[in-house]
Amino acid sequence: MKFLTRSQLSIMFFLEFFIWGGWFVTLGTFMGQNLNASDVEIGAAFSTQSWGAIVAPFIIGLIADRYFNAERILGVLHLVGAVLMYQMANTENVDVFYPYVLGYMIAFMPTLALVNSIAFRQLKDPAKEFSFIRVFGTIGWIIAGLVISLVFAWDSKVGIADGMLKNTFLMCAIASAALGIFSFTLPKTPPVVAKGEKVGLREILGLDALALLKDRNFLIFFLASILICIPLAFYYQNLSPFLTEIGVENSTAKASIGQVSEVLFMLLLPLFFKKFGVKYTLIIGMAAWAVRYLLFAYGNADDLVFMILIGIALHGLCYDFFFVSGQIYTDSKAGSKFKSSAQGLITLATYGVGMLIGFQVAGVITESNLLSDGVHDWNGIWTFPVLFAAAVMVLFLIFFKNERIEPKELEKL
Repeated sequence: MKFLTRSQLSIMFFLEFFIWGGWFVTLGTFMGQNLNASDVEIGAAFSTQSWGAIVAPFIIGLIADRYFNAERILGVLHLVGAVLMYQMANTENVDVFYPYVLGYMIAFMPTLALVNSIAFRQLKDPAKEFSFIRVFGTIGWIIAGLVISLVFAWDSKVGIADGMLKNTFLMCAIASAALGIFSFTLPKTPPVVAKGEKVGLREILGLDALALLKDRNFLIFFLASILICIPLAFYYQNLSPFLTEIGVENSTAKASIGQVSEVLFMLLLPLFFKKFGVKYTLIIGMAAWAVRYLLFAYGNADDLVFMILIGIALHGLCYDFFFVSGQIYTDSKAGSKFKSSAQGLITLATYGVGMLIGFQVAGVITESNLLSDGVHDWNGIWTFPVLFAAAVMVLFLIFFKNERIEPKELEKL
């Protein structure tokens, strides 16, 4: 690959995840402090990610794959996103904020598939080259957190009190506009489906892969994937409000420890697959969810702050060992006919259905543990996902039979 192309793709991923990490992490704190939103309203705002994930296949399948170059759609969506992000920054009412965040997520979620599509179309050997480009996305997310906490201190007690978290949206609006313009300089990525070729709704949503559910093991994995997204939603929705409320300094920067660990645990994933098989690799991931929330439930910002930092650092283990492992397992089960459809089905089930339910549940549980004056019983809040993740893990341990992933599938890591 040419150095110019590699650099373009790396910048693309950096900006893509810099944008996401620059506002999504602190969304709960912003809404609670700047908009006086309730926990249920915050949960509804986070659930727009799921609505975006549900709508994304239509944008990709009906538009990107059929009529327009992927890099052009990427550019248009990020320019639209820049406008919506600017509006979010200047909104002071939660009822006005919600339509903007919903519109933004409908525009943003398809871009996650578009950047992958653009990158894969340029790579000669994706198994070897993709990770070295995709890692810039993780770096972008980390840098966004460091900028918020260590450069501008927007998430400090004084910054939050002064309403400075609105600047995270302005920062991301600028980055989104920059990526929107930059996208038109990316390598041309024309449609993959001929204009005259018919693509049905089943293919777009991955529903033609439903035949895989006849396999008992895959059905159990599919259901576990949906259920484990319920405790996952607690992490995304409550981490920032939790850290800021109990007084952890530079909370957004500390939250980025999870992305650092994501890179490290990704390197260990092939070893676990080969040694333990898919079942116990997935179980380790689910167990990590329960352990991390247990650490959150009993940690504090003083002498037990190390428990919270360890819990954040477990993010890589939680995410890689279940979600990335699940993508590889799905690919191995699908075969050549259903590979794309199967991944679409799992994405729809997890980021769509699973997390949609999860954010709603997290909002209700958090609201029910509100004590007074914005103070929560965090032990009670985190106990729920501990028990839920543990229950899913036990059921998975009982009913899922271990399988071995073929070496050719492991090469994709």
